[in-house]
Amino acid sequence: MINSLAYMGFESPTADEWRHFGSAVLGGQLVDRSDGVALRFDDHAERLVVHPGERNRVAYFGWDCDGADGLAAVIAQVRSAGLEVVDEPATAAVRHVDALASFVDPFGFRHELTTGLAVVGSFTPGREMDGGFVTGGGGLGHYVIIVPDLDAAMSFYIDTLGFRVSDHIEAGMSLRFLHCNPRHHTVALSAAPGLVGFHHLMLEVEEFTDVGRGLDIVNAEGRTLAMSLGRHTNDLMTSFYVRTPSGFEIEYGTGGLLIDDANWEVETLDAMSFWGHRPPEERLVPGIIGKASQPA
Repeated sequence: MINSLAYMGFESPTADEWRHFGSAVLGGQLVDRSDGVALRFDDHAERLVVHPGERNRVAYFGWDCDGADGLAAVIAQVRSAGLEVVDEPATAAVRHVDALASFVDPFGFRHELTTGLAVVGSFTPGREMDGGFVTGGGGLGHYVIIVPDLDAAMSFYIDTLGFRVSDHIEAGMSLRFLHCNPRHHTVALSAAPGLVGFHHLMLEVEEFTDVGRGLDIVNAEGRTLAMSLGRHTNDLMTSFYVRTPSGFEIEYGTGGLLIDDANWEVETLDAMSFWGHRPPEERLVPGIIGKASQPA
């Protein structure tokens, strides 16, 4: 049904700080636009946009739905779940896609169902990099959200959007990992009573050297390292987590596992990492931001 996470949008009072952070730290390519800071990570149009706003929050998730027929099928499935879907041709033009329809999920997050994210020319990284970003059929990356009801969230992503279970982690908290393409997971869910929020976005690069360069820049600029370099048990990603200017975190890594549904077996793990991924000595307030259901 859904192919991949095509793009994401945020709102933030510190949107301008992403001009440096997004390019000089993360290595994205800046795109000039009047309504915020936009970043490219491959030959497609911008995949990450940070709009000016009064507070830090998610503005929208953009999903690629594999052509007009695929888009129609996902729209029908969402409507069958009792959710209102609105056709937005004007927003499609702004997002550089062929078609776009939006809805708000049971937790208040805005989703944009799209097809045809434009290819706009060769990607040029914002800083020195040996390789590029891992996107393609895997989309932008993965995200982790906090929800008050894990079962309801699993039902929404699996029954309504067509995601499949990758695995579970039970390690002081319950985490559920879901995929919609060979990338190990595009969505991860954790539960906290009464809380809805966004924790982090993962960006994967092709070369480990570029992870090291990014970590050097983070340290040289004195940025908040939310988790040290480490390797996860389930998706095998070697990564670090950096706090963004907008309060949430970016996981920046390489070497993520790919899933073949024909022979994949779901399992439950009891640790998040083989090694590393240590928090700082001075405990951080969790990097969780809210949501917005109105288009930016």
